[in-house]
Amino acid sequence: MAQEALSPPTAAWREHGEGWPHRDASRFLRADGLRWHVQMMGAGPPLLLLHGTGASTHSWRRLMPLLAARRSVFACDLPGMGFTSGAEQRHLSLPGMARAVAALLDALGVAPLEVVGHSAGAAIGARMCLDGLRPARLVSLNGALLPLNGWAGTWFSPLARGLVALPGVADLLAWRAHDRAVVAALLRGTGSEVGEEDVDLYARLFRRPEHVAATLGMMAAWDLPALQRDLPRLGAPVTLVVGQQDRTIRPTEALRFQRLVPAARIVRLPGLGHLAHEEAPETVARAILETPE
Repeated sequence: MAQEALSPPTAAWREHGEGWPHRDASRFLRADGLRWHVQMMGAGPPLLLLHGTGASTHSWRRLMPLLAARRSVFACDLPGMGFTSGAEQRHLSLPGMARAVAALLDALGVAPLEVVGHSAGAAIGARMCLDGLRPARLVSLNGALLPLNGWAGTWFSPLARGLVALPGVADLLAWRAHDRAVVAALLRGTGSEVGEEDVDLYARLFRRPEHVAATLGMMAAWDLPALQRDLPRLGAPVTLVVGQQDRTIRPTEALRFQRLVPAARIVRLPGLGHLAHEEAPETVARAILETPE
């Protein structure tokens, strides 16, 4: 990465980033009007990690070193989340996030050979591939790649837009995150077995109104029907890594995706939930690194 791309740490990092996982791998740089928090480690073919809605680079803390043994790994906090600041409304839609991450890669001088996305991060990776990125492989970890069926699919985005429009909602939700039990229940609801450190790190994020506001804004702006229409022309080979106990994205969604992209390969992980990469990083690392090229 060019040294001139480096930027001073954000005020939020100085105030809230004490003891953040892999802090020594963190860098800050500007691209597309954002001041990005990026973590980099390892050597080998470049691999990009894209976290899901409401998470940050911390969600890769156990998986990243395992991948870095064989890859040059790049992870970023998505616009407005974690310690990436300066997000505007244009950054929070699916195409907007895809463009913003592409601008970040240009600033880094990185052309990833593999893109690994968790949940909504998989949708961002797919959108980037459709819009011109040419990795050798896209790996979806419990990917939120298709519109939800039924009531959830009809009302999810309008409900989020309604919440965004209400003044003080982000502050209220951040205040609720001071109750650790609320955060623990939210994480357990994904079908994953989480530990005390998981709860603590997510709680630190959720207590920041800026992070909550960006998360709600992302949910409100998300347009998966448009992505679904484009998926049949997805050129990159796709591997779907599916936790069989996922309560957030039903495991059967992988079969729906495969009907649109018949060449997609499904790797099933018994006993793991939506946060599979956090609860069983060795298992997920094998699913990523041992998948045939």
